[in-house]
Order: sequence, then C-alpha cells, then structure tokens
Amino acid sequence: MKVALMSFAHTHASSYARLLAARTDVEVLTSDPDAGERPAGESGGAALAAELGVAYVDSYDELLAWGPDAVVVCSENVRHRAHVEAAAAAGAAVLCEKPLATSVADAEAMEAACAAAGVPLMVAFPVRFSPVFVDLREQHAAGALGRIHALSGTNNGQVPAARAWFTDPALAGGGAVTDHTVHLADLADALLGGVPAVRVHATANRLLHPSLEVETAGIVTVTYADGTNLTIDCSWSRPASHSVWGGLTMSVVSDAGLVDVDPFAPRVSGWSETDATELWLGYGPNLDDLMLSAFLDAVRDGTRPQPGGRVGVRTTAIVEAAYRSLRECRAVDVETAGSMAVTAG
Repeated sequence: MKVALMSFAHTHASSYARLLAARTDVEVLTSDPDAGERPAGESGGAALAAELGVAYVDSYDELLAWGPDAVVVCSENVRHRAHVEAAAAAGAAVLCEKPLATSVADAEAMEAACAAAGVPLMVAFPVRFSPVFVDLREQHAAGALGRIHALSGTNNGQVPAARAWFTDPALAGGGAVTDHTVHLADLADALLGGVPAVRVHATANRLLHPSLEVETAGIVTVTYADGTNLTIDCSWSRPASHSVWGGLTMSVVSDAGLVDVDPFAPRVSGWSETDATELWLGYGPNLDDLMLSAFLDAVRDGTRPQPGGRVGVRTTAIVEAAYRSLRECRAVDVETAGSMAVTAG
C-alpha cells in the first residue's frame, strides 16, 4: 500500500512518519513544501524527511501523482480543506489531523468531496483507541453503565511552542479552544453514538500567556440532544518546565455511578536529580500506532474507518459554536446542515 504524508506542520506528523516508516506493509512518501514559510528554527522539508528516514518530493502535485492509496494530512488547520479535497480528487483515502476544519462549512465540504470521490475520510482522534476508553465504550454498549447523564473532561497541555502556527489565529482558527476541545468532544460523540450537540456555552481568557493573540485557557459546556451535558477544560495550562507536555482525563456520571478514565495513567513516576524535575515515563500501546493501523486496515478492507467525516463535522460545529458563544457572551445553539442526523459515521 502506498501512503503519502502531506506536510510536517503538525506536531504529530513526525510520529506518523516514523510509525509508517517502520511498517513493512506500506511504502511512504512525504512532502512539506510550506516549510520555508515557518519561523527560523522550526524543522520541516527535505531535512526533516531525511532525519525521519522517509522519502520526500518537493511538491504536493508530485506527491499525489505518485498514486497513493491513502493520504495523511498534517498541515495547518486552515489548509486542511484544500489538502483533503486534493487527496480525494486523486482517489486516495484520507486521514486528516484534528480539528477537521476551522469552520463547519469547510468540514462539510471536505466530507462531501470525499463522498463524491468515493473515498473514506477519517479524523485523527487517537485517544478513542486507548484501551481504557475502548473498555468503557464496550461496557456502555453492553448496558453496564445504564444511561449517561453527564461527562466532564480535561485536556491540558503546554502552549505548542514548537510550531508557531498553533498560536496564529489565521492558520489555526483559534487557540486552546480549537486545539483541545475536539478530543473530548470526539470521546463524547463515540459514547453517545453520534447524538448531536445542540447548545454550547464557553468562557476563555489569555491570563496564562497574555502576549499571545489567541485564548490559552477555556471551559466549554456542551448540551446534547438527549440531555447529556459535557464540560471540557481545554486549557494550555501546563508550564513550559513541566516534564510532560499534556494529558487527557474524562469522568462519566451514569446510572451505574461515576467512572474516571485516564488514558495516559500507565506510567512510572520518579525524579531526575540531574535535571531537578519530576519524571513521568509512560508505557503501554502507542495510540498513534493504533489509530494508523485502524485507518490502514479499513483502507485495505474497503470499510469505513472511524471516527469518520461526520464526526469531524459534529466536533467542528461544537468549536464553532464555542467561539460564537465567546463573542456573544451567552449560550448558543449549534448549527450544522446535518445537526439532527443521528449517525456515528
């Protein structure tokens, strides 16, 4: 199978490239023509491809002319639509970094382009592949939890300083609300079987990093059509000196009681005398690897990979509503063309 990687802009791109290069069942080709636009000191282009041990071409046209079976899009958020549409037009299955788009209109256009081309579209939400979440979802599907009444979660991390575009509203579409709302929105979407969000209230500020143009801390509250509420702490609140970049947790209130989920809990903790800092050494399966395997298996089998494009639309709609809530200082309705279609695809 031929797999192309479009852009090294996203911080996850290096992980995907290394994992793909290590596989014996795929050929990998990469391209990152926008590397020259990045600030001095940021990696990319042919030099990063050589460091990662993957083949490289200078343009996306060359990349798609290679005839890939699948394309992994890792560009800046605002460029997702153009790159997904180009990959779909080339007849390739698409795995796109999250968030799917910076607007519902773009997300729905991307979903439509892939459907018209007859290729699958998957969104890169690796946390839903964590064993603890898979177990929680299976227990809920089996009826062990009863009805879910409320969800709350944290997705906290450092400011993604390694890539300046994350804090550029023109390229990212926003700050911490854009970056860290969608993972938990995806987990809620999976647990609730695609029940759409209908109402969102958000608050945010730049108190932690006032020099940035985008919000760095936020709370987003989501109400779903079945009455379930989700509250998300989506802040870039970890200091640069912290030994771990970020983490994610979720609490579920159901008929069966309270269930706490921490996909990154498996770790050995310690202290580095040399660096005078705490050590967190994680172990367990690589979630990026699990996600890539699910995507490639679906491409090979001709099945629909999940989370699909409609999940990307629904999670993008929550983020879009959150920014409308911030502007209007009130709770707002979620607006998507397919907002009342209950489907997990």
